[in-house]
Amino acid sequence: MDKKVTGILSYFGIILWLVAYLAGDKEGAKFHLNQSLVLTLISFIWGAFTGIAGRIFGAIPVIRVVFALVCLAVSIAMFVFWIMGLVSAIKEEEKPLPYIGGVQLLK
Repeated sequence: MDKKVTGILSYFGIILWLVAYLAGDKEGAKFHLNQSLVLTLISFIWGAFTGIAGRIFGAIPVIRVVFALVCLAVSIAMFVFWIMGLVSAIKEEEKPLPYIGGVQLLK
């Protein structure tokens, strides 16, 4: 797989990320592999946090509504970051994602 295909596949779930990482052009698409890995890990952590905190805050009506709105806003932001990363991979650009683009997990 070339750099563009590897970068695009990296944004479509952890299984395709592994395929892109193992079979694709790692060096050419390392930027997008890293960005999508960071976004995926943050999404998993956010999901675990909201699941646990939702049980705690779910019993208090006012806090439950505020917590739900914050969760919705963060989830929409992560979806927008995913779209931004995918578009960047399609255009073969290396534009870091807002707020999380500086995190580097892959060397």
